[in-house]
Formats: sequence, structure tokens, C-alpha cells
Amino acid sequence: MRRTAPEGHGPVRFGPPLPEDGLPVLPELSAVLAAAASRGDHEPVGGGPALREAACGYWDRRGLHCRPERVAAAPGSPALLLALTAALGGDVLVPRPCAAWWAPYARLLGRPAFQVPTPPESGGVPDPYALLETVRRVRAEGGDPRLLVLSVADDPTATVAPPELLHETVEAAQGEGLHLVSDETWRDTVHDPHDTVLLSPAEMVPDRVTVVTDLAGALLPPGWPAAVARFPAGEEGDGLHARVLDVLTALDARVAAPVATAAAYALGEPEPVRERVAGAVRLHALLAAEAHSAVVAAGALARPPRSGRHLYVDLAPLRPALSVHGIADAQELEDFLTARLGMPAPGGHRFGDDLEAPRVRLSTGSLVAGSDTERVECLTSPTPLELPHVHRALIRLKSALDDLRDDAQRWEPPR
Repeated sequence: MRRTAPEGHGPVRFGPPLPEDGLPVLPELSAVLAAAASRGDHEPVGGGPALREAACGYWDRRGLHCRPERVAAAPGSPALLLALTAALGGDVLVPRPCAAWWAPYARLLGRPAFQVPTPPESGGVPDPYALLETVRRVRAEGGDPRLLVLSVADDPTATVAPPELLHETVEAAQGEGLHLVSDETWRDTVHDPHDTVLLSPAEMVPDRVTVVTDLAGALLPPGWPAAVARFPAGEEGDGLHARVLDVLTALDARVAAPVATAAAYALGEPEPVRERVAGAVRLHALLAAEAHSAVVAAGALARPPRSGRHLYVDLAPLRPALSVHGIADAQELEDFLTARLGMPAPGGHRFGDDLEAPRVRLSTGSLVAGSDTERVECLTSPTPLELPHVHRALIRLKSALDDLRDDAQRWEPPR
């Protein structure tokens, strides 16, 4: 993530990217891309038949039956969300906090993006009562809420919303006539699938949910942009799909042909891809748990990470130390920790939280930085946290947090 200039705090161009896995590209995936590199044509808008059929197979294996004519592909999920927002019209509702790239696309189209609080136990899915209150308030003020964007496996909080909460929120949204966009980019990165139940809203309300999956979540490197959307069945879904294709055509948002070939291969989930995804999830689950322990030991707060390659940290208990360092808001905390940790630490204001709240998202991919050999060793080692380069990165993180804890205790006023 690029550093923010003092005079430029907050512009969209400084928004943080998706948390990366820090690993080299899977060799089999590179070979597929290289074999397709001579293709000089482009994919049709919405993706070619092979890519859309591969996406259908991917969703079928997850219990979401799909047909190719109800799929659209684009060079990244932002293009899909922009097209969906333009096609649906009206105002947009998002949870607070939410992925950094959700709200800017509504604002780009001149649409308000209303934030709805999430419950204490998880992020990504709004509290159902807060959702109802927000919808009715917006309508009373002359607004027209039509779209709710949510994520069961969440960026930035790394939590997985419990099915009972999701069910209540989906019911509330359905009762208010909202269309749901379910961002399922991180669904394949759940740390403990045996202990975490992940349901898609599309399983609950098949005719009112569009599922969007960015393949950078688990299947492709972020530099190979590709994402797919699954539209609901029925006349309404057909119309939405057609309008989204119109917007993607106007944007000329096409997946590059070699990337589409690699995306179709990855969506087919052959053995090398399955092994890499499983290995990466195991590695980042260990890293996230260790980072969470360091955060809690330092006196800061964070929900236990359940998915993804990140965790969301609240340093409010360490305010005395932050004040000593001249840190008064999330932007200043972002700058301070990015420099101190040597890794991106985007502030909570990037995700819709209050600028005054001292919160940051930390990415575990930065903890495996090293040579290609060292990074591959993280996948093969039975004790990756003990590898020298990983151990050094974790020590640096713990030391920085412990220093803040010690400063906070030193400067805490006597009781």
C-alpha cells in the first residue's frame, strides 16, 4: 500500500489492496498462463464459455447450482460491484466496517452509501435491527435504498458471521425489498472449516442474492485480475444480468484471455490448486492466531480471526501511548504502524470506521516476506512460525505492540 501524503489523507487512490498471501505463484498456474500467453484475442464481455462453465462447477461444489448464462466475469470484483450498483439503481447499504472498495463505487455513481453497524461477535453482516432502522430512516428522509452489500467471511474483520445472525439479517433485507450482493471472496479461506459454519445468503434467498467472488481471495495472484458473479434465477435475475453486461460493455471490462484461461483452470480446482489453497489457509491460520495472541498480550483488542489473511485491531486501550507519539486518529496510527512494523497497516477509516477510532487492519502475508525459496518453505515446514524470516517478522510485530503497552502503562494517570 502506498503511503499517504499529509495533504492527501483519505482519497480513494490510497485505498488498501486485498491482503495478499505472500507466496510465490503456483508453478502449475504459471504454466497454464504461459501456455495461453500467445492468445492475442480477448474474452467477450462477461467472460467466455469455458470461464463461465468453470465458475458454475466451482459454485455447484459449494451447493449453489448455477448455469453459465447466469454468470458474468470481469477483471476484478470492483468492476462487477460498480456494474451491479449502476444496474440496480437507488441507494446502497453497507456494514460498518466493510471492505475498503465497496462504498467508493456507490459514490462514484453519485449514490449515497449508508453504513449499518455490525454486532459485537462478527463483522461483514449488519445487525438486523440496525438494518431495519437505517432503511426506514433513509426512506423517511426521501432516500431509496435498494442494495445491501455484505460478506459472511469478512474483510476487514476476518470473522465469519454465524448462520443465525445471517438468517435474521437476510430476512430483514428481504422484508424491505433489498437486493443482496454477497461478497464471497474469502469463503475458501476459513481457518477451521470443521468448527466454523459458513452459509451463503444465496442458499437462503435464491431469487434476491447475487454472489460475487474475486479469485484473488484464494485462487489467483492479485496481479491477475479476475472475478465472477452468480446471478439469481428468474426474470428479475435475467434482467439484472443483462443490465450488468451493458455496464461492463460500456466500461470495456473484459478479462484478459490468458488470465481467463488461468482462472478457468483455478476454478476447476485440480489437485495442485486444492493443495496450494489448503496449505495457504493452514499457514495463514497459524500466522493470524499468533498475531492475535500478540495483540491481546499487548492489551489491544481484536476479534479472533476465522478467515482470510488479516486481523482487525483496536488500539483504544493503548491511547495513552498513542498520545505520547502524537497519534490522535486512525490516519496517524496508520502512518506510525506502517513505519514501525515495516508492513501495511491501513487505518479503520479506510473501511468506514470513525477516523477518531484507533483501529488498523494487519495482513499476515507481510509476515512471510522473503525469497521465493523461503516463502515456499513456509508451506512445506511442519513449524512455519519457527522459520528464521517468519520468526523475525513476528518478533518485530510483538516488540512494537509490547512497546506501546509499556508506554501506555508508563503514562497512564494514577487512580
